[in-house]
Amino acid sequence: MQLDIKKYKSIVFDCDGVVLDSNLVKTEAYFRTAKSLGATDAQAQALVDYHVRLGGISRYHKFDWYLREVLNQPATQEAVKVLLDEFARELEVVLMECAVAEGLPALRAASPQANWMILSGGDQQEIRTLFAKRDLAKYFDGGLFGSPDNKDTVLAREKENGNLQFPALFIGDSKYDFEAATRAGLDFVFLSGWTEVKDWQSFCAEHQILVLGAIKDMCQ
Repeated sequence: MQLDIKKYKSIVFDCDGVVLDSNLVKTEAYFRTAKSLGATDAQAQALVDYHVRLGGISRYHKFDWYLREVLNQPATQEAVKVLLDEFARELEVVLMECAVAEGLPALRAASPQANWMILSGGDQQEIRTLFAKRDLAKYFDGGLFGSPDNKDTVLAREKENGNLQFPALFIGDSKYDFEAATRAGLDFVFLSGWTEVKDWQSFCAEHQILVLGAIKDMCQ
């Protein structure tokens, strides 16, 4: 399957594992967050395993699940906020240091007709602040979106308000990215280089998904 990047009016990018090499540092931050708030190694690892299994899903959902299913505590707003704040502290430094995908300027130049947007499971304000600091926001004229809204909600809203125009492409590295793209009617490309999906080869083969290694491979 060939990818004609010039046919798309909108291109939607996941953030972690697509634009930033941040999957591993986020996974490690989940473990450290749980441990710093008193978890055992087994409890912290349960949170990590759930996070990896549900790549692309909001951290709000993951911490809600962790409180209820692992710690057997009520998932109150206050309890979730404690976890969110600690997680944000863990991420603040490492996200400024992780690598940015090669080829981003070249792909932007190759798709001048398309508006670009970020759609992440990460916190929306955190992403907007980070992309401004790292001089990446300039590429994403369609906006930077994240949790607490989930990807289905954002895609539906941006489609409704005309910001997401078709034909459109979603570039992701998780099963949830593919599922959200499919539900919203976007084409999909899976980037394998930084993914944490262990069975990505069989998943992509089963669903006949176009696989590329990284952003830099999209305009060759």
